[in-house]
Amino acid sequence: MKKQPPVVITSAARSPSDQLRSREIRYVTMMSVRAGCLILGGVLVSVRPPLLPVWLTVCAVAMVLLPWMAVLIANDGPPKTKAERLADAAAREQRQMALAEPSTEPTPEPVTIDSDIVDPEIVDPDVVGPDEERRRP
Repeated sequence: MKKQPPVVITSAARSPSDQLRSREIRYVTMMSVRAGCLILGGVLVSVRPPLLPVWLTVCAVAMVLLPWMAVLIANDGPPKTKAERLADAAAREQRQMALAEPSTEPTPEPVTIDSDIVDPEIVDPDVVGPDEERRRP
């Protein structure tokens, strides 16, 4: 049994609870900005500054896009390491090679019984239906 080298604290991945906490903070921050856009829109309507439609449009677009972006960011995990990306690429290549490689097994011909195509691997020659006769060689 090989002894694995210890994990250096600087190269260790963050714990899932730490990752969750940071994603929650980002989500709440983005939702706070959205609430701020709503409040700013109300203040702008009451103050009536120049170019009011432009400012209200910017606030409305931010209030529509921020929840979508916040959910995407909150559900996103940490970036993969180089080793994980290489392992994923190797697995993808192996799958493609296996799919591209022709099968060495001969494909059995389908058997037609009462106009139904049946997989020959499923058909058991010893099982006989009520309308069939048992064939003996």
